[in-house]
Amino acid sequence: MECFFSNTFIFLLLFFFLTNSLCIKAQKCHPNGIVKGKSPSGHCSHENDLCCVPGKKYHTYKCSPLVSSHTKAYLTLNSFEKGGDGDGPSTCDGKYHSDETPVVALSTGWFNTKRRCLHNITINGNGQSVVAMVVDECDSSKGCDAKHNYQPPCANNIVDASMAVWKALGVPRNQWGGLDITWSDV
Repeated sequence: MECFFSNTFIFLLLFFFLTNSLCIKAQKCHPNGIVKGKSPSGHCSHENDLCCVPGKKYHTYKCSPLVSSHTKAYLTLNSFEKGGDGDGPSTCDGKYHSDETPVVALSTGWFNTKRRCLHNITINGNGQSVVAMVVDECDSSKGCDAKHNYQPPCANNIVDASMAVWKALGVPRNQWGGLDITWSDV
């Protein structure tokens, strides 16, 4: 009888280890492809130096890290106004948004095929927090083409935010452009 419990215990321990390992592996987000940089002269918006480098290879992603109550991300700056670096109206509502409105674009996996459209998220960074509305996708799955204004694909952990978000987080203007943050659904 003692041997039975010992073997059962070892089997359960092994089963737990294997299933837990599989879950951890399933939660990781790996690149799903590569696009090669091209940037035809005069066709790339040089605002914020976001042009693809001809010949450089960029990873693409269809996934993003799992969302939690404190999802780690990298905050970038975007103008959602007409003529801004968004290069068109927002995907969620077909509208442009003022730089004074707290709005964001999320990497492809987090954007989740528009499932987060017009929903609010809470962004924490620089010791402050702000609520912003998701209005667009920061495309992680494609880039370096005319449709994407010859800009590289977004990384899979991007929250691309309007100036209003940066102001609300109290980040000095000369430091706008990149910041480690956390975010969560409201």
